[in-house]
Amino acid sequence: MTSTSASALVQELDDAPDSLLADLLTATDLSAITTSAALERTIDEVSRSAPRLTYDLHFMRDGALTLHSALATVTARIPAGTGTSAALDRLQTLDTAKRRMEGCEGCATLEAEVTALLAERAYDKAAERLNEASRSMPVFAGTPEYEPRRALMVSLQNQLEAALSSALVGAINSGDTALCRSFYGIFSNIQRESEFRNYYFGSRRAGLVASWQSEVLEDTELSVPAVPRQTFSAFWATFCASFLAVLNAERMSIPAIFPDPQITLSTFITSTLSILQPSCPQRLAFLFNTIGSSALKDIIAIYKTTEEFAASTDKIMEKIQFSAIPTDSTLDGPLPPKHTRRRSMRMSMSWRSNSATNFSRAQQSTLNDVLDWDQALFQAFLDFQVDYGTLERRLLSDDLSFASTLIPNKNPSTDPARLLRERAVDVFSAAEESLVRCMSFTYGYAAPGLMFALDSSLASFVDSWTQSLTANLSAPSGAPAESGDDLADLDYSPQDWSNIQLILHLLASTRAVLDRLGTFEGKLRAALVQIATAFRLAQHEGGVYTPGATKGAGLLLAQSSLNSAALHDLLSSAESQPPIPLLTTTRTSIASLARALQSSLQHTLLSPLHTHLSSYASLALWAVPGDPKSMRTTGDLHVPVFSLSPSDIVQRVAEGLLNLPRLFEVYADDDALGFSLNTLPNVDEAYLSGLSEHMHAQSSELGHNRRPSLILPPKPVVLSPEAVAAAWLSSLGHSILSHLTSSVLPRIRTLSIAGAAQLSSDLGYLSNIVRALNVEYEELDRWKEYVGMNDEEGSRVVGEKLPGDQVLVLVARMRGWT
Repeated sequence: MTSTSASALVQELDDAPDSLLADLLTATDLSAITTSAALERTIDEVSRSAPRLTYDLHFMRDGALTLHSALATVTARIPAGTGTSAALDRLQTLDTAKRRMEGCEGCATLEAEVTALLAERAYDKAAERLNEASRSMPVFAGTPEYEPRRALMVSLQNQLEAALSSALVGAINSGDTALCRSFYGIFSNIQRESEFRNYYFGSRRAGLVASWQSEVLEDTELSVPAVPRQTFSAFWATFCASFLAVLNAERMSIPAIFPDPQITLSTFITSTLSILQPSCPQRLAFLFNTIGSSALKDIIAIYKTTEEFAASTDKIMEKIQFSAIPTDSTLDGPLPPKHTRRRSMRMSMSWRSNSATNFSRAQQSTLNDVLDWDQALFQAFLDFQVDYGTLERRLLSDDLSFASTLIPNKNPSTDPARLLRERAVDVFSAAEESLVRCMSFTYGYAAPGLMFALDSSLASFVDSWTQSLTANLSAPSGAPAESGDDLADLDYSPQDWSNIQLILHLLASTRAVLDRLGTFEGKLRAALVQIATAFRLAQHEGGVYTPGATKGAGLLLAQSSLNSAALHDLLSSAESQPPIPLLTTTRTSIASLARALQSSLQHTLLSPLHTHLSSYASLALWAVPGDPKSMRTTGDLHVPVFSLSPSDIVQRVAEGLLNLPRLFEVYADDDALGFSLNTLPNVDEAYLSGLSEHMHAQSSELGHNRRPSLILPPKPVVLSPEAVAAAWLSSLGHSILSHLTSSVLPRIRTLSIAGAAQLSSDLGYLSNIVRALNVEYEELDRWKEYVGMNDEEGSRVVGEKLPGDQVLVLVARMRGWT
């Protein structure tokens, strides 16, 4: 069954290029057909336009000849010696004098005429008369009459506005669009369109402003009123719905009154938002004062509601642009000029097909630069988007505080290993929620801040467990575990067996945490790659990445400090191959947790040996006098002693070391031992590398030869139980020898010749034992070498060696060589 599946898989992989080639040929055929059709259309258009080109050239030639003849006639009529510039200057002087005379004549009777028209309620004629007078005002610029005449003009305009104000307010409130349109023309004639808009906007937004100012909210007000209150999020949804209803009503009214409906509606939105007190940013900031870091969730909910409102408003803007034909006065710049020809009404094909499109695009581009209502709407959220990393860090810190509240020292009856797994599920669920928040609120622009918040929060979670477990692993936990009959002779107490079992379970839970971190990093990397792709597509189209409900909302993000070099460096690193870790601080914390657990397990496994060695430095045999190389009998005979037996303590230590492989045979099936071997205390990195290369070579020999393009990425090498046990035994051997050479042997005060011989024998025996565990320890060999020297040789070596050899210094002190 297995071979059949493998054959099917190989056949499927071999057929993959044929399928790809077929798809490529189909795409090529479709492209050829499309290109051919486009080419035929181009040829057809050129063939229809070519005959017209000859006529156009002849027409241009006739016009040029006619112009040349007319210029020659005019030049012939000008008398010789008369300069053209002098004649034009004379004409300009005469025209200026004429206009000033007319202005003086009109201004002399302006006040009387306008006052009479106002008394007759002829407001249109009064506005036209003021408009004529305003056009003559530049005539008096720079003269003493200018300021008095300007003051008179302003006074008469104020009188006209005061006479119209009550009627205007009534027309606006009653919805009489025809009368409002008439009043708008009057205000336009006296250059007071902005005052008219203020009247109109003030009446239309009165209900919105009143509801905003009168509403007392429970999460943005510190006082406690007696009236029932609602949250700002709920109120904002209601406010946006009311605002949208007003905009829908204005979609029918504004085009009937104003010549620039889109700009007018945009100004209405921005002026309404700017007049709200307290302002929207202030109320958003109040949320953090009342409900703390969780206010970020409410702000994001409010932001999504705002996006829905902006999307609906954008549709209204799109509809309202067809309600009135815009004129040159509606835009800041002139519209494209109309092209006309005499004698012929025929147009070329290219002009007929593209003129309307080019006109509408230019018009819409200009309008988009003027309409900034969406930027004013989303400006309230920009500061919170820029500070998203800090706000998310505080929120995660508060949300993940529960993960450290039920640590083992606060609830002894709880299984720590199971609790760590459960907390990891909650923690990474919160991390995934933060990723969703970042994409919803900033569309990935705040990715560096998110990375910092996630990395620091997850690392803090792991560090809290490291500190707690390090302080509590020696405490009793539940019922003690029982050892098997084959291990009953080992010098471990029931508490030791319980600690061994607990630490193995904790190592397995730590591996589960690392696996969850890897899965989450995959989701995080996928989101970053998606953002990087969006940036590239926008750059390819010649623009910037502007996500969101409207272009203005995206421009705020693109133009903010969030669009930084740090963001683009992060996006580049997310797409690097091979993938690099994203949450490096968290991985370091997990490695620290694994190292702490492994150190605790080693301390438990070596605790009987540490107990044996505790009294080794204070043995009396180190100061025994005499030379053990020869002993005298009662008959004064010299009996040679060929070797010394190791001391009882060293023999027990050696037995304990030789029993360690039996212990790892029992736990050989526990995968926790193979987790994070590189963090083992006193591990030999070269030895671990050799084990990994050996296992990799074996897996390569067992693999099948395939084409390089189909080879999958290599998976991490999994060591066999024997290799894992060998790594642990090597680490344990180095640890006990490190303890012996750094903590036990330096405490020996003096060594006689006999004591030195015994110590040399013990060290030699111990060296042979650890070699059986594949442990080579240079410092132990140096102790054995120096202790085995006689006084003459030791004194000579002390004089030759450099003072940096601490082992020689210690041995020389014990032997009295210095």
